[in-house]
Amino acid sequence: MLSRPGYWLATGAALGWALALGRGRLRREDGLIVADRLPRWAFGRGGTTIGGVFLTSRDVGPEVLAHEAVHREQWRRFGLAFVPLYLAAGRDPLTNRFEIEAGLVRGGYLPAAPARDATTAGGTPSRASGRT
Repeated sequence: MLSRPGYWLATGAALGWALALGRGRLRREDGLIVADRLPRWAFGRGGTTIGGVFLTSRDVGPEVLAHEAVHREQWRRFGLAFVPLYLAAGRDPLTNRFEIEAGLVRGGYLPAAPARDATTAGGTPSRASGRT
C-alpha cells in the first residue's frame, strides 16, 4: 500500500520526461507504457523502466518488453524504495538480483540458449521427437 504513491510518482515523472523530450512515441504494451525513439542520453543502458514507463531509443521486441514488465512490477512492489535497492544490488546485471529476477536472457544481458535439435549428439533421431 505504501509503495503505490511512489510508483505513481515515478510513472508520472518518467512520462513527463518522455513528453518533455518531445521526440518519443508512446504506446501501451501489456500494462507497460513504452516511450521509444528517445535520445540515447535520456536513459541508461539500452532502456530504463521508471515506474510503469519504459524509456528507450528503439523499437524493442516481446522478450525485452517481458523483461521490463518485471521491472514495472518491482516498482509497484517497492515504490521509490526501488531506486536505492536497485543501486545497492550493484551495477553488474549478472549479479543484480533485480535483473536476474527480470531474466538476463530476455533483457539481452546473456545470449539465448541455442535451439535444441531433434537429434541426439550422435546425429540419430531422438525418441522424444516422435521420429524414427
